Amino acid sequence: MGTKLIAVEKFGVSAFTATGRIKALEPTGGQKEYFIKQAAYFYLSEFVDMDVTTPPDPVEWTKRLANMHKQSQPPAGQFGFPVKTCDGKIAHTTDWEESWAVFYRTLFLGVCKRDIEANGSWPELELATEQIANAVIPQLLDNLKMSDGQKIKPCIIHGDLWEGNMGISKETNKSLLFDAGSYFAHNEMELGHWRCEFSTVFRDKSYTEHYQQNYPPAEPVEEFDDRNRLYSLKGAIVYSAGHPQSSMRKTAYNNMLYLIEKYAPLNGVDKYDPNIDPSIMGACIVPHLAEGFI
Repeated sequence: MGTKLIAVEKFGVSAFTATGRIKALEPTGGQKEYFIKQAAYFYLSEFVDMDVTTPPDPVEWTKRLANMHKQSQPPAGQFGFPVKTCDGKIAHTTDWEESWAVFYRTLFLGVCKRDIEANGSWPELELATEQIANAVIPQLLDNLKMSDGQKIKPCIIHGDLWEGNMGISKETNKSLLFDAGSYFAHNEMELGHWRCEFSTVFRDKSYTEHYQQNYPPAEPVEEFDDRNRLYSLKGAIVYSAGHPQSSMRKTAYNNMLYLIEKYAPLNGVDKYDPNIDPSIMGACIVPHLAEGFI
């Protein structure tokens, strides 16, 4: 006798898929629960009852995250992933690349293209995008070193890490990550999402500070915040592409202006405005509010 289906019920929420809980009778006579997500394809996993409202302890959680980054082993020491992964419904460009600067530039331009397809042309944004890709990324990423002076190591990252994609197991009381869009990247890329408006818990500086105690910033250390701003562009633009008319498109553009003014001044674009910078003013959004999930 094989596994028998007992019940299926709607469970959870997703912006792009149908989600549910499956109850099954195992051949051994015991019951087991599964979680399923279905769109064009489906994803099936063990069902885990989680607390998704309590913020994780910054000390314990960032230590585990840093250990995941440090212990991962990339094939051939390259950045990328063997298959395409997604952030929401936006596919990553994950072709293997030896240079992190080249990999990030390709990833960045790919999501910017999807944003234009979703939201339409914006000449100043497109001009800023090219300046970031061709002038700022090489300056900030070409010569990164680890704190010990070695070249940065490709690390597996979650790829869409904010508080909406983690929970605490009610059985083990340990934090869990889900809805990953992983690839091998510079470990600091993981922290870029924490600067975005949709991340309110992890934007608390205690998470970054404790993370850095376990995984020190790359050299030059003084450019960490600028790299974080650069990496946040990907998350903001992906959100904009997946949620047309989102205010995060303007946030991404403003962050580009900050980096351009500092590293590669350019005519034909606006001036950076600190009054609309969420990292200064504390502005946030409620993710997926338009879809009726909140």
